[in-house]
Amino acid sequence: MQQELRFATFNVCNLALPGITFYADQPPYSEAEYEAKITWIAQQLDRLDADVIGLQEIFSQAALRDVLARTQHYRDARHVGEDPDPQAEKFTPSVALISRLPIAPGAGIIAELPDNLSIDIPGVAHPMRRFTRPVLHAQIQVSPSLVIDAYVCHLKSKLPDYLQDADNQTQLSDLSGMAMLRSLIRRGTDALGLRTLLTRRLRSTRRPIIVMGDFNDVADAISTRMVMGLGRYDAADEETIDDRLFESYRIQSRRDPLRDVGYTHIHDGSFETIDHILVSAAFNPELPGAIGEVLDVRYLNDHMIFRQPQASDHGIVLARIALYDSALSDLRLA
Repeated sequence: MQQELRFATFNVCNLALPGITFYADQPPYSEAEYEAKITWIAQQLDRLDADVIGLQEIFSQAALRDVLARTQHYRDARHVGEDPDPQAEKFTPSVALISRLPIAPGAGIIAELPDNLSIDIPGVAHPMRRFTRPVLHAQIQVSPSLVIDAYVCHLKSKLPDYLQDADNQTQLSDLSGMAMLRSLIRRGTDALGLRTLLTRRLRSTRRPIIVMGDFNDVADAISTRMVMGLGRYDAADEETIDDRLFESYRIQSRRDPLRDVGYTHIHDGSFETIDHILVSAAFNPELPGAIGEVLDVRYLNDHMIFRQPQASDHGIVLARIALYDSALSDLRLA
């Protein structure tokens, strides 16, 4: 009987088919480059050996299927994801999820911001009504009585959002500052939309939730804290549902300071952790009603130092979660 679950998040860095242009300023992969790319990703997946993996920067789900075919542990895994919308205003990569555990019907991506959310962006004619990149939601059927709602996200990056149409540029002298502000607003809107989805799900089902993603900012950033819902919960109100999420690294029970090399991105010589696995109160042992706990969180990031062309520019995050006996009464896993 399995008593441990392993969740991972992995930004693979531009997985696309050979010969297909994914960015105007980057040449498409040759056949040899593609083979090296999918082989490297397959090796990392097998190294992770996780039950559920959220992936970012997927330009082609067919390419991901090629990856899975080259793995030892995921050839028969469930795979959820959709290709980017070619009619979208800006061609951006999508996300995906692979699972060795059963997935309930209805899994898929969410492109539109919930609750008719609409946010104006300075200098942009139309308000933001869609996620920068779609959010993926899947219900992981751990056992007949235990379902975990899993989300995969990729929030807007910190890259300045310059306008392509020069006629729409403002008269501000600091165009870079305005471009960075647009990125900040987009990332915050992504975070608000995701938090709305999470709150709705937690309050309607009260099921455990795990969010895997590239948040493009650290755990203490306002956008990440928005997703976690920090500052919302009133412990004195017995009617309040604890819909907070917790950064798995911070609540792990077996943290080893001698092995604490947790970073997932390097920018201008700065080492940061911007890829996170968030868990709901169900996996925080300090809170009542917990059904399990985060044992430890590991960062696979050696490849970021060696910088092979086929490797990702992000580290991979792996969280091991132990389920308590109370959650295992009918657990039947392979």
